[in-house]
Amino acid sequence: MLNNIDLKNVLVFDIETVSGQKSYADLNPTMQKLWDLKSKQIQARKPEEERLDHAESYAELAGIYAEFGKIVCISVGVFRSDAEGALNFHLKSYYDHDEKKLLEQFSKLLAQNYNPRKHFICGHNIKEFDVPYTCRRMVIQGLDFPDMLDLEGKKPWELNHLLDTMTLWKFGDFKNYTSLKLLCGVFDIPTPKDDIDGSEVGKTYWIADDLDRIEVYCKKDVLATARLLMAYKGMPLIEEDKVHNL
Repeated sequence: MLNNIDLKNVLVFDIETVSGQKSYADLNPTMQKLWDLKSKQIQARKPEEERLDHAESYAELAGIYAEFGKIVCISVGVFRSDAEGALNFHLKSYYDHDEKKLLEQFSKLLAQNYNPRKHFICGHNIKEFDVPYTCRRMVIQGLDFPDMLDLEGKKPWELNHLLDTMTLWKFGDFKNYTSLKLLCGVFDIPTPKDDIDGSEVGKTYWIADDLDRIEVYCKKDVLATARLLMAYKGMPLIEEDKVHNL
């Protein structure tokens, strides 16, 4: 599987997102009304006893919608050979309270080092979440797309540089979502969810004010995804002593 892909041409990435404001009360009146409509749509699919009010649903769910959330961390990883020819994995994060700043840094990385004719950008569920979310936030922040994210109007075969480990696992089956955590269990990959999980990122950011902890969590997801990609290729998983932080 994936025998034609050179890992040295792959950029593995993951994003962490939170609500755009600390609470529903901090939204301006227009955005409050718009969230009310969004929340009603979301809650309508739930049993009545599980439905949340608008303030509660904003705290729990706003971060997963690009129109109501923001990116606070983008972590990336690359495969490189060391002096002895052994494969190493290098991790780096862009994280900041200023979303535009971290998006500019990530965009610069892509523009200067990657092109869709040679390179791949890889992540878990990136086609449905990370990539469209990042693109939407770039538009909102008034930023131009690097070639790797310039997807508008492209044909499906022109998007082969988006390497989605969840889509690869589907093998044509579009009925189910398979989490990174489950696939890590299947392939005996050390789980990245040994600290916080996705549902706790918003609280960690807005209440604990611990962006550093979110950055560590995000890099663990990138490393797990990189190891999953190696498992797909039938390769031995990269060892901890070959993982480096930049």
